[in-house]
Amino acid sequence: MLAIAEKNPLSTENTVNKPAPFFSNTSLGINLYQGDAIELLQEAKSEKYDLIFADPPYFLSNGGITCQNGERVCVNKGKWDKAPSLAEIHEFNTLWLRECHRLLKPNGTIWVSGTSHNIYSVGFAMQTIGYKILNDIAWFKINPPPNLACRYFTHATETILWARKSEKAKHLYNYSEMKSDNGDKQMQSLWSIPPPKTYEKRFGKHPTQKPEKLLDRIIRSASNHGDTVLDPFCGSGTTGVLATRLGRKFVGFDLSGEYLNLAKLRIESEMEELNNQLFNHVE
Repeated sequence: MLAIAEKNPLSTENTVNKPAPFFSNTSLGINLYQGDAIELLQEAKSEKYDLIFADPPYFLSNGGITCQNGERVCVNKGKWDKAPSLAEIHEFNTLWLRECHRLLKPNGTIWVSGTSHNIYSVGFAMQTIGYKILNDIAWFKINPPPNLACRYFTHATETILWARKSEKAKHLYNYSEMKSDNGDKQMQSLWSIPPPKTYEKRFGKHPTQKPEKLLDRIIRSASNHGDTVLDPFCGSGTTGVLATRLGRKFVGFDLSGEYLNLAKLRIESEMEELNNQLFNHVE
């Protein structure tokens, strides 16, 4: 643990020693930290973030199987995704959501992605803490893997809950931009977005990687250029890639050094692409 500058978004008024970033770019305001998400959230400064996107563990790693590229594969993703009891899952969700509530600016919003395994706990915890749920987005994956049991409908969607900090908060929604994206029609809460493209996995794979198009829409719809975005379970760094591309500051947490390195490579590649665009524009 090393002392870091007061400008670091993980600084608090009451602590002296702060964790050193896994990766940092001061000029763009990008910081990645390795560690337990709840511990890092508890150390962070209140009312710092304009937008939070969270893709918490779905607790699906229970020895089941699925179909991938026409083959049976195990759904186990790692120790971080093993299913504890329902009470423990809800306690975990309540704890990290309460910390995120503290970290949001008064008019900030949070987006949380999940499946039936955890999203109902997330939604109930949100309402209990005091968030105001604005939308439940249905992300239609277009080409989902078939279920092998053939005893229920194929899982083709994930739910993304969008909420502001409180009932009376005045949240940002870039309505005109979203309407323009949707052929000059109001954008609905059903989003048809394919899974990540091969190019998005060129540095390596993450078992729950989100497509860039999904995070592009989320970040553009509810934040402005220069705003600060937090992802407490950042995985392979898709949120950070899009925050960088769209001119937002970014802070990401993850327990895995392997995935943080993947996020670092992707963000550095995005930074290089931005520099090339700037150079070509000057030319």
